[in-house]
Amino acid sequence: MNAPGSGPRRGWLIGGGLAAVAAGLGAWVGWQRLAPAPAADEAVALLLAQSLPDPAGQPLDLGRFRGRPLVVNFWATWCPPCVEEMPELSALHAELAPKGLGMVGIGVDSAAKIADFAAKNPVSYPLVVAGMGGSELARRFGNQAGALPFTVLVGRDGQIAHRLLGRVDIGRLKAMAVSLTG
Repeated sequence: MNAPGSGPRRGWLIGGGLAAVAAGLGAWVGWQRLAPAPAADEAVALLLAQSLPDPAGQPLDLGRFRGRPLVVNFWATWCPPCVEEMPELSALHAELAPKGLGMVGIGVDSAAKIADFAAKNPVSYPLVVAGMGGSELARRFGNQAGALPFTVLVGRDGQIAHRLLGRVDIGRLKAMAVSLTG
């Protein structure tokens, strides 16, 4: 007969506990790898110095956002969380644009795919086509993993206020954006 607290049941408990610790450690290490690194000092200046084509091929001078609070959303048509958050981003932009908030969606995708997507899924904020160059720009903002969606909030002063990797929590994003428009 086994003594109390020993035997197969105890082994399962210890094994389960070790598995939980290992899973937690793995999740933490994974998050650290995906967490945004420090942004390059010139990231905002580089962004605002660009003119990128909209889905119709017309150039959009991103310098027009200089001096305004700005939400920059890096996305792609093949990215389900990117597409899922776009209606919420559009509603947020429609609500806060009158208070001065700018927003731009930087498509890390082909011009044809973005044009097709935009025709079927209109949003209240401008979309631009950056192609794979959008990945390099996102890296300048600290997204070393190149994961999408990736959202950056820039203050009126041209400084990065917040960076969010993954699908946004729209309530949290709204609070951050409101703090920049105040």
